[in-house]
Amino acid sequence: MLNKNIFNYMACDSEYNEARIVLYGVPFDSTTSFRPGTRFAPNVIRNESYGLETYSPYQDKDLTECKIFDSGDIELPIGDTEKVLKAVEKRAEEIFSCNKIPFMIGGEHLVTLGAVRAAIKKYPDLYIVHFDAHTDLRDDYLGVKLSHAAVIKRCWELTGDGKIFQFGIRSGERYEFEWSKKHTFLNKFNFNNLSDVINQLKNKNVYFTLDLDVLDPSVFAGTGTPEPGGVSFCELMKAATEVCTKLNIIACDVNELSPVYDATGASTAAACKIIREMLLAL
Repeated sequence: MLNKNIFNYMACDSEYNEARIVLYGVPFDSTTSFRPGTRFAPNVIRNESYGLETYSPYQDKDLTECKIFDSGDIELPIGDTEKVLKAVEKRAEEIFSCNKIPFMIGGEHLVTLGAVRAAIKKYPDLYIVHFDAHTDLRDDYLGVKLSHAAVIKRCWELTGDGKIFQFGIRSGERYEFEWSKKHTFLNKFNFNNLSDVINQLKNKNVYFTLDLDVLDPSVFAGTGTPEPGGVSFCELMKAATEVCTKLNIIACDVNELSPVYDATGASTAAACKIIREMLLAL
């Protein structure tokens, strides 16, 4: 059984045995391709979460009424990417073994791979819903296969064709977009067709991965690879809530906040609020 973290995301202080959802942080950004800093996100998110209310007027629900356990950050062997992924996989496996939902706070997007490795062991028929500005479908980035620019390609190697559904994508190499036409469902720029995909995936086991740079930099500047032309906060909140409410989400993550690049704190507040809405929807 995991020990309770002293420093929690607001109201996520239930006992492990009674919790349905288990938070864990992965402060890792060693494969970041542009601006580092996402390793600081999990603790900053916990700290800044207390600037919000536990109650959501959007859903008429309150975190104080939920059973959520915050297990804290994983202690990572920085410098060895594969060992980091194995540590993530081990934490997710431990949570899965107790029939709970692992909810990861990154960190850069590569950490998703460790969690998906654990998820597909328990759910071999796994599907993935992916919100992001970037395709993340490179075979490698500058010769490195374990990169946040290649994380969804690594996940595809585990799931196979027709199992990954991508939304908000507006950046990538031409060959990634061409490759996706045969191997993933890729919805460019927005969340159009999300309702159709949700209907298609009902009763399926789904991993939901949310890269916060799907948001437009005008509302989310605090990220390592800002990409203009993104969705609004309200569009993201509605879409993420719909996914968490209507699908059988067996695990999820929120990643790519780099708080140092937004001194106003607005980006961190957006991350905190999205996490709150997702937790309540789950």
